[in-house]
Amino acid sequence: MGSIRMIFPSLKDTVILKPKREEVITTPGTKGSKNRPKTNITKDYASQIAEKKTALKKAEKEVATLEAKKAKADAKTAEEAKKTEAEAVLKKLLASGMSADEILEKLK
Repeated sequence: MGSIRMIFPSLKDTVILKPKREEVITTPGTKGSKNRPKTNITKDYASQIAEKKTALKKAEKEVATLEAKKAKADAKTAEEAKKTEAEAVLKKLLASGMSADEILEKLK
């Protein structure tokens, strides 16, 4: 596409008319959020490490507490099982005709 020259004899000037651009140039949009902070705050590794260490200590403390609760519950369950077994043995011995005095002497 070229330009068009027109000469006006009364004005004795040359006017150059350039046609308008027919093609539209578009630029791609920006990627990511436009509301992102301008400074890069993720570079503060020291504070990230401190936060992770604090979270780790808290988790370890919680695990220790849960392990203590589990051990206590296991001990209680074992005690209940021993008590039930002792009662069953006692009933069996009483049913077989042993006296309470004889049973006490066996337990000693």
